[in-house]
Amino acid sequence: MARKKPAVTPLPTRIRKNDKVEVIAGKEKGKTGKVLRVLRDKNRLVVEKVNIIKRHTRPSPSTGQGGIVEKEAPLHISNVMLICGKCTAATRIKMTQTPDGKWVRTCKKCGEFIEG
Repeated sequence: MARKKPAVTPLPTRIRKNDKVEVIAGKEKGKTGKVLRVLRDKNRLVVEKVNIIKRHTRPSPSTGQGGIVEKEAPLHISNVMLICGKCTAATRIKMTQTPDGKWVRTCKKCGEFIEG
């Protein structure tokens, strides 16, 4: 009988869709891109033009089209760092509360608010 994979416990993450991130580990280290999708249940995200894989597709009866399609594969959240808009560097972030009571992400290097 096949073994069942253990359930993935979601990590708390401060990265959202459309954020600019830099890959800090793995074969794509040093590349930057925009986050296209965040898969919170699997602790992964898809970054634009990073971690490209080739998918071989079979021709369908209706279109007759098949071939090799290149697309982005998900990366683990721990392998990317958010890029601050002001200091344009990969940085850690902290959550700070504004005077009106709203929580916002803040760059730990320059102290600037990160919108989004």
